[in-house]
Amino acid sequence: MLKVTNLTKQFSSGATKVVAVKKVGFKVPDGCFASIIGRSGSGKTTLLSLLGSLEKPDEGSIEVDGQDISKLSDHAQIKYRCQKIGFIFQGYNLIPNLTAIENVMLPMEFAGQPKQQREKRAKELLDQVGLTADQMQRKPGKLSGGQQQRVAIARALSNKPKLILADEPTGNLDSQTGDMIVKLLHGLAKSEDTTIIAVTHDLSISESTDKTFKIDDGVLKEV
Repeated sequence: MLKVTNLTKQFSSGATKVVAVKKVGFKVPDGCFASIIGRSGSGKTTLLSLLGSLEKPDEGSIEVDGQDISKLSDHAQIKYRCQKIGFIFQGYNLIPNLTAIENVMLPMEFAGQPKQQREKRAKELLDQVGLTADQMQRKPGKLSGGQQQRVAIARALSNKPKLILADEPTGNLDSQTGDMIVKLLHGLAKSEDTTIIAVTHDLSISESTDKTFKIDDGVLKEV
């Protein structure tokens, strides 16, 4: 489902050029939960930005569901991010004045789905990630960190994306809650037939993923 070929991205720092991603190539199939492990400064954040169409590569291609997103226009990239991709962040990035269910419904509203359909899908997803009916009506400030991340996962799934990118999804959670979130992601990759890629420095996540890659100084290898 995801095919990356010869991907390269460099940045200029004064007179110095830094190659953050060096000729990266890999494939990940449908319904696969994969992790990309790397220390701070290894290039994993740049790679995630490229996969999410937040940065354009200097060389190479990124095919998602048969479409080369590296060649899309700016307008087409916005459409791609809305329809084909979901994001999960370390800090959850929920809107504080909206309830859990309203947060999950929001991407569907942007996509033009009818309210009844949005509400039905949001309830189904929140139930799937383990929130109660009462918790669905709470705002993020009234939910625990683990519950907020579950809402963020449901939101990422709302528009049925082909690819979900998770940036340090367990970074703000204790180890027990983090393990639960990783198991949840693994199950959702199968049940929703969605490819999930978690970018992290946490080596323990690799124990629960179908594929594990390691990035070091911009060079990616499967482990």
